[in-house]
Amino acid sequence: QVQLVESGGGLVQPGGSLRLSCATSGSIFSMYDLGWFRQVPGKQRELVASITYGGRTSHADSVKGRFTISKDNAKNTVYLQMNSLKPEDTAVYYCNTIPPINYYWGQGTQVTVSS
Repeated sequence: QVQLVESGGGLVQPGGSLRLSCATSGSIFSMYDLGWFRQVPGKQRELVASITYGGRTSHADSVKGRFTISKDNAKNTVYLQMNSLKPEDTAVYYCNTIPPINYYWGQGTQVTVSS
């Protein structure tokens, strides 16, 4: 049973914006800190941003000032607002708990930044 579903990816030009969404079950949302990860073929998955149960956020240096993680408690959804996108942001983006639980890795959503 899939409990974390990512959406919102797509093709965007450099400098553009996208907002990713991660819909979760209520139990996951209320029990765990959550994060957005990304992976490029041939490279390790990396943590991009995280948000604690209490709402405290953290962002990787590579996206700081451009990406913002947030959540909507009423919708059990975590968001990643991505602005000023660069070609090097191209990856499959996933959400998961912090620390990640293998069972919860989903299909992810592809983000491609290209002109």
